[in-house]
Amino acid sequence: MREIQGFMTRLSDAGIVLLGAALASRVRFADGEPHDFVVPFVALSAACVLVLFPAFGVYDSWRGRAKRMLAGQVALAWVVAQACALTAMFSLREIDYVSRLWFVYWSALAGALLIGYRLAAHAVLARLRHAGINLHRVAIVGAGEHCEAIVQRIEAAPATGFRATAVFDAHPRATVRLRRPPGDGVRRFDDLDAFARYVRSSDLHEVWLVLPLSEERTIFRIVEEFRDDLVNIRFMPDVRSLALFDSGGVIDLLGVPAINLVASPLSPSALLAKDVFDRAFAACALIGLVPLLAVIAAAVKLSSPGPVLFKQRRKGADGRVFTMYKFRTMRVHTEAPGVLHQAVRHDPRVTKLGAFLRHTSLDELPQFFNVLCGDMSVVGPRPHALEHDDLYRKVVAGYIHRYRIKPGITGWAQINGCRGETDRIEKMERRVAHDLYYLGHWSFGLDMRIIAATIVKGFVHANAY
Repeated sequence: MREIQGFMTRLSDAGIVLLGAALASRVRFADGEPHDFVVPFVALSAACVLVLFPAFGVYDSWRGRAKRMLAGQVALAWVVAQACALTAMFSLREIDYVSRLWFVYWSALAGALLIGYRLAAHAVLARLRHAGINLHRVAIVGAGEHCEAIVQRIEAAPATGFRATAVFDAHPRATVRLRRPPGDGVRRFDDLDAFARYVRSSDLHEVWLVLPLSEERTIFRIVEEFRDDLVNIRFMPDVRSLALFDSGGVIDLLGVPAINLVASPLSPSALLAKDVFDRAFAACALIGLVPLLAVIAAAVKLSSPGPVLFKQRRKGADGRVFTMYKFRTMRVHTEAPGVLHQAVRHDPRVTKLGAFLRHTSLDELPQFFNVLCGDMSVVGPRPHALEHDDLYRKVVAGYIHRYRIKPGITGWAQINGCRGETDRIEKMERRVAHDLYYLGHWSFGLDMRIIAATIVKGFVHANAY
């Protein structure tokens, strides 16, 4: 049945490619008839779809997985298929006969149809699963809060088609147990033999092991118990006590699944997208701020002897050291080697103009050059002086992990009031807690929120002096 369904889905995709080409011809050409170049091009593209879509996991089961990821995979596979077809047409020296406008119409229409009909099908399946049809009943082996969280996730997402039917408590006499009983219809077992009999008699095909990595004996017992049964056993390890970020997840490394326990929670694609946005934003900001930058530079030069810019070495992503730029706000002075005195309220070293620039954060504007050069980000943890890094990494838990990504001109800590002098260790701990929260919950939406908050209220703050 599954093979027939997969075959029909592949035929549907090939048909959509043909339909998209026909619709594009109706839109592009006055007679609505396909031209000579259309048939071979469409045939090549349909062949590429049939070959490439399975390689991109388009036909895998997406039950319980984000549908936006499915849409992204289909879009990527369709772009690659079109690129392969274009390459083939170019090799055959037929590319000059292809209408560019028709190709754009075809790619857009077929891509939208390929994604749209899948999302519609999943929406129908979600309605059916809400009604109790097309369900996968699941037995769970676990204990404590992690097991409870998985049960709650299943109950909160009925559209995925999973239903928790039984829970085997791996530690029935332990002090840490489920804080609330499973939902209606979920049976709870303390005895493994009774649990195994229930799984077999109820014809369950899914057993989820929701256990910490230390439960090797329990994992081995379950696997041995169902080794000769047609039961899918899935391991969902509880790594909360080890993992730095909740969003670490599982990655593919050398073809082997690996769990990120202490690593950047941002994927390479997310870092690339963030970098592209940062550089574009910095370029636009510098172009728009040229008059203001010129005025401030002239005012700094006239306010006191010394250079316009203050330069200081700071740590960037992965601990790489770079030179950060600010408008100079203090009178020129010398510090003892290895010693750094933070600015304090009514600091005599700060000029009158410098006090205004620091209070309004206008002294930070040259850091857009750092962003444009790739050393900093628009939004991220604020970089500290190297002397402070050496001090706080030893006394503040998680401090060094702020440098998993590029430091920012503004950040989650800054818009939440964590600015200025860190004269008490508690202030730095609060700042680091905000920075780690940002890393664990990063999204473009959060970046836009931080930028908007900085523009609205972040330029002036009582702690900036």
